[in-house]
Amino acid sequence: MARKAGKNVQKARAAVEQRPYPLDEAVPLLQKVKYAKFDETVDLTMRLGVDPKHADQMVRGTVVLPHGLGKSKKVLVIATGEKVREAEAAGADFVGGEEMVEKIQKENWTDYDAVISTPDMMRSVGRLGKVLGPRGLMPNPKTGTVTTDIARAVQEVKAGKVEFRTDKTALVHVPVGKISFTADKLIDNATTVLTSVIKAKPAAAKGKYLKGVYLSSTMGPGIAIDTAAVEAAAKG
Repeated sequence: MARKAGKNVQKARAAVEQRPYPLDEAVPLLQKVKYAKFDETVDLTMRLGVDPKHADQMVRGTVVLPHGLGKSKKVLVIATGEKVREAEAAGADFVGGEEMVEKIQKENWTDYDAVISTPDMMRSVGRLGKVLGPRGLMPNPKTGTVTTDIARAVQEVKAGKVEFRTDKTALVHVPVGKISFTADKLIDNATTVLTSVIKAKPAAAKGKYLKGVYLSSTMGPGIAIDTAAVEAAAKG
């Protein structure tokens, strides 16, 4: 038997009309109906008109949120030589070469939010697929996490760089900040993500691309977003 939703949940859901909201209405509404005692993460969920089974319809990319995510990400850099000093100077939390690869293999160590590697270390890093892959932490040239420009990569992650990619059901989930952010900052971050996803539309995708967009917080209700204004701005 399904558990009945609590009073707070029911009250929050009742405050949200079953219609698409413009972003500048959805964000203040989500903040108004919050009831959790902690600083919830705000997420965008996008349903795309693509078939992820086909490689040419995969949607993937990165975007730097103008106002960050509200927390400093812990960054691991796997590199050697001069690049170690470059990573440390840029503010990386953990830096090392083969010893880091061994630590991850032996200890299943994942106390970091992003992994950046130099191209020459990828032969070793490739052995970490089983640990890093399922957590979305595997360095990849497409997301700028396999690079010789270590300083820039570290700074971008620290500044609020997030990755977006379609899952098996053509959904994209991206965090856009904390519920405690001002409404303007959340709107800016969400608009930046939506614009980037729209611009990443694969040439092979036919028909309607942005099929549905929802804004939600960790404990809050999902609010449908009217994307017409965002789509118009992205095309412009």
